[in-house]
Amino acid sequence: MTEFLKYVTLTVIIGYVVLLIVFTSGSTKPFQEIEQGVENSIDTEKLEKSDMQALKRYYGLNAADYAGVMLYTSESSMSTEEVLLIKVKDDGQMQQLMGTVERRIESRKNDFEGYSPKQMQLLEEAQVSVRGKYLFMAISPRAEEYKAAYMKSL
Repeated sequence: MTEFLKYVTLTVIIGYVVLLIVFTSGSTKPFQEIEQGVENSIDTEKLEKSDMQALKRYYGLNAADYAGVMLYTSESSMSTEEVLLIKVKDDGQMQQLMGTVERRIESRKNDFEGYSPKQMQLLEEAQVSVRGKYLFMAISPRAEEYKAAYMKSL
């Protein structure tokens, strides 16, 4: 009986490690392929692709520091909608990038607090995901749909 339990325990541990590796690893696909998968789901009537100066203005980030960057923002200043996808060059950049995204969301909450409950709800329900070298963030009524497109494209 103890021999059987050893095998069961070993199988469970191996299964857990495999799942952990699969879900925390990034993608071997090129950035452009993942970007295209996300872009195909974006509502371009409400969001427009932003230039890299917008990345600097909104996030204080230089696009040249990263392996790939995609940013969509709302045409309206009265909307918090944004979709961001960044591929870091090295793992050390991810921690700083996560802090930057969190600060951006908090800053937008401060802008809209007491002003627009609908926009505040979008900010509260922002979707942020890190997989390997990729960071994805969506603030939108369709944020979960955009995140699903991102996950599928990996």
